Amino acid sequence: MKHRLFSFLILLLIVSNGFSQPFKFAFVSDTHIGASTGEEDLKRTVSDINLQPDLDFVILTGDITEMGTDLELALAKKILNELKVPFYIIPGNHDTGWSESGGVSFIREFGYDKFVFDHKGYRFIGCASGPYVRMSDGHIPRDAVVWLDSVLAATPKDQPLVFANHYPLDNGLDNWYDAIDRIKKFNTQFAISGHLHTNKAWDFEGIPATTGRSNLRAKAEIGGYNIVEMRRDSALFSERNPGKEGVRTWRKIALGRRTYDDSIRYERPSFDINQKYLVATAQWTYHSDANVVSTPAYAARNVIFGNSVGTIEALSIKDGASRWTFKTNGAIYSSPAVSGNKIVLGSGDGYIYCLNAKNGSLIWKLKADAAVLGAPVIEKGVVYIGGSDRNFRAISLNSGKQLWAFKGLEGSVVSKPLLYGSNVIFGAWDRHLYSLNKRDGSINWKWNNGAANRMLSPAMVNPVASREIIYIAAPDRYLTAIDASSGKTLWRTNVATVRESIGLSEDQKLVYGKTMNDYIVAFRTGATQPAEEWRLNAGFGYEHVPSMLIEKAGVVYFGTKSGVVYAIDPKAQRIAWGHKIDNSMVNTVNVIAPGKVIVATMDGKVTLIEAGK
Repeated sequence: MKHRLFSFLILLLIVSNGFSQPFKFAFVSDTHIGASTGEEDLKRTVSDINLQPDLDFVILTGDITEMGTDLELALAKKILNELKVPFYIIPGNHDTGWSESGGVSFIREFGYDKFVFDHKGYRFIGCASGPYVRMSDGHIPRDAVVWLDSVLAATPKDQPLVFANHYPLDNGLDNWYDAIDRIKKFNTQFAISGHLHTNKAWDFEGIPATTGRSNLRAKAEIGGYNIVEMRRDSALFSERNPGKEGVRTWRKIALGRRTYDDSIRYERPSFDINQKYLVATAQWTYHSDANVVSTPAYAARNVIFGNSVGTIEALSIKDGASRWTFKTNGAIYSSPAVSGNKIVLGSGDGYIYCLNAKNGSLIWKLKADAAVLGAPVIEKGVVYIGGSDRNFRAISLNSGKQLWAFKGLEGSVVSKPLLYGSNVIFGAWDRHLYSLNKRDGSINWKWNNGAANRMLSPAMVNPVASREIIYIAAPDRYLTAIDASSGKTLWRTNVATVRESIGLSEDQKLVYGKTMNDYIVAFRTGATQPAEEWRLNAGFGYEHVPSMLIEKAGVVYFGTKSGVVYAIDPKAQRIAWGHKIDNSMVNTVNVIAPGKVIVATMDGKVTLIEAGK
């Protein structure tokens, strides 16, 4: 007992002494390598930091690159390697949401996407955040929350903490409370973040917080960053512009022993909708240890999906119990395709995998030259899939042998293709929609919507087709009809501001769209400019995630950014039911039978919902 007491007192002495030791570090954010001045601005900052002998380390809080490309990440790493002091780095939404590698290249370049280290009595914790789908809400990934639990479990309650995240800890993150609820149980001194490109003081449920300016110069002559001076009783935040004398101190945070009042009620997501629609219930829910950003498949009585740390998991349809797992070496954003007892999907490790759906054994794998984030489709023993190596392939389902590859792309493919007639149709990040001949991969046509900004292009559309017409909804908020044979634009309409989410009625007479505010709309299919057939106010609020609309047995199903699955009756134009799973994005649902829906959310929850009449 005396020995334990002595050890405890020594620990307190170490922490107390460390807590009082002053030091400085550089706080850099939003460098955006790939933007017009990003490279030059970061080089200036690195040189400026190297001229200051009293800086102990550097923390970079995300959006290191503009588009998360391999070239941008390699350049950022090359520049940061010139620092003479250690640096600690986390990704932001620009590094993850549009990444051509699914985040694999960020980890490959920097060795991690989250960090923890101790310095002079303080523990610094840097958490990964994104969105992990373009335009979805900010999100602290599920694997980072699991990791954070393990870090905090090994952290003394009295040790002063500094928490770093790309996003501010507010509802700009769909799961902001996952971080706040955890770090408020500890001696958290303050949090730092980026994302907003401006210096700003915050208070998040009592936690002092600071967002730092972007390193970019924007409209100024040069860029800038912050220096944080940790004194015995306070932390001073000062902006510095490389090459100029002095700093401008703009923020002071008092330091000391902190306790947070857990009796105060703060905003948390509401699940009241589940009480409103009791007809729909979750039969079971499984929480993966990482994000799930794809549509689960159903085969051999198993629900099968991949997660963002590269694990393919199979659950029993009966009760959600784990049946088998298969590990790849890269993040999986590819929705599995099923044919008999075979499932096929791609991985960020650069392989396309075919597994036995019953037991998870490997049947074959095919190596691509970069990550494979796109979803496959299978028809008549042939797998069609695109990759980040700018190839679109046809592969034999039985042998795994490549039958042909179209190499004329100028951007990665991370979308799901449509097979229609003799053609395969898909979008690529070179701003084009392509139509290839399924037999030999020869090009029929390519189309674009005229948007110079690839963020508004058909790169990630999910085409549907009826009566020789292809329908798409791109982020430019137009619904477009394209002639399937020629690639000619037949009509475009933006009267309903549909953004990416689209669906086709079972009788192929209507094309559905989800607007960015509350409404589901229906247009009559055809070659002439359509009038709006009907619209339904579903009350889901502001909405922007690409969860497609699926009709089965006269009911239309779709998901939202806030974790709600809706079912609507298109004939009566009313909501049949809604059910909230968590507060993150719902992927496109898999309707395996009328009223029986497999759902996965970005936070890694996989659920079987059943609804009565």
